[in-house]
Parts: sequence; structure tokens; C-alpha cells
Amino acid sequence: MGKNIYKLIGVTAAVSVLCGCNALTRLSEVGSAPAISPIENPTTQAGYQPVEMPMPEAQIASPNPNSLWRQGSRGFFKDQRASRVGDILTVQIIMEDKALLENKSEQKRGDDKDTTSINALAGLETYAGKFLPSGVNPANLIDITSKRDLSGEGTIDRNEKIEVTMAAIITQVLPNGNLVITGKQQVRVNYELRELVMSGIIRREDISSSNNVTSDKIAELRVAYGGRGTISDVQQPRYGRQILDIINPF
Repeated sequence: MGKNIYKLIGVTAAVSVLCGCNALTRLSEVGSAPAISPIENPTTQAGYQPVEMPMPEAQIASPNPNSLWRQGSRGFFKDQRASRVGDILTVQIIMEDKALLENKSEQKRGDDKDTTSINALAGLETYAGKFLPSGVNPANLIDITSKRDLSGEGTIDRNEKIEVTMAAIITQVLPNGNLVITGKQQVRVNYELRELVMSGIIRREDISSSNNVTSDKIAELRVAYGGRGTISDVQQPRYGRQILDIINPF
């Protein structure tokens, strides 16, 4: 009896590990709305890694006496566009993905008939009647007929469109002047929390005069949209169902 209790405790502990911290978070939010996380420094978050990209060779600036132009500058007048770590800019994410694939195959083969007869077999064909049922004619012993008809058709039609406008913050300035940006938004409606996270690398020249940048000018763009709450719990399969779907070979 004691061993069974220990086994039950071990299974319960294993299930708890599989469930992870998300189950504990949901249990702590029973009867209340999901808590909105506070504003935090993205560079101090777990898993944050500075971006490292191939950089061009540094150019040595030479002094130009009596000149208003400084070598290496990208503009004559200073503007108010985001350029330093901590500056904020507006990101317009416009993504439209559409794919249409049609495939149709048809294969037909008419009647194939193959007849094999035994007319002579060193005189042994006369003894065939002793081993074969009565009425069997060795001259017409084998007759095979086959017919094949195969038809297949498949269609894939996918259309996805995302349009989001959000603010992002510069978290890193690369040696060549490119900017690493990160943005995060959380919206809570009743008991459902929606979260939008984006990150990428942009050129300062691609930032418009109104301090905006579009998603088609963002390199290494990462966009994640999800959430948690009552609706997500209903739509998501239980942990046991997910585990069975993974390990079930059939």
C-alpha cells in the first residue's frame, strides 16, 4: 500500500512538471482577471541576447577645418527621429499571405486479359483430370482479367492578413548604425489577455519623418500574437490530450 502511494505521488509530480508554471499561473488567477505584467527593461529579461551581425570595417574620420559637414554623418540637420537606445518609434505591421494550389490527377487503364492454356505437356496432360475437378479443360486452364481506374483531386486555398500599428523601443544600436527594436503590447478584455510581441532590425534611413517604419523594411522580423485566459483554455486541448497526440504512433 505504501509503495502505491509513493508511485501516485511520483506520477502527480511528473504531471506537475509537464504542466509547467503556466498551470500554476492559471490556478492563481481563478476568480480574477489575468494580471498585466509591469513595464520592464527588455534587456534584463530571461533569454535576452544581444544581436550580433557581420559589421563593415570602421572608417577613420579625418578633421575638416572650417567645414560644417562632419565625415560619417547621415544628415546635415539633426532630426527628431528615433536613433538612440530607449527612443520610441511607431511600427506598422502589414502582412498579407495568400496561397492557392490546385492539383488534379486521373489515371485509367482498360481491360487487360491474359489467357494461358496447356495443350501438351509431354503427355502428362491426360493425367490432369485425375487431380483436377471434373469438367476442367487443361487447354483453357488460366484466364486473368484486370481493370484499373484512379482519380484524385486536391485544393489548398490559404489567405492570412495581419494589420497592426504599435510602438516599439530601440534596445540596441549596432556598430554600422542599424537599430534593434522590440515592442510588446498587452490588452485585457474581461478574463482574456491578448499579447502582441515584435522584434527586428531596421535602418535609421527607413524611419519616416513622422517617426514611423513599416514591416517591409524590418529585417529579421519576428511577430507573435497570442494570449491566455478563459477563451484560450477552452480552445486549447488538455495536457493529457496533447501528450497522447505526440506519443501516439497511430
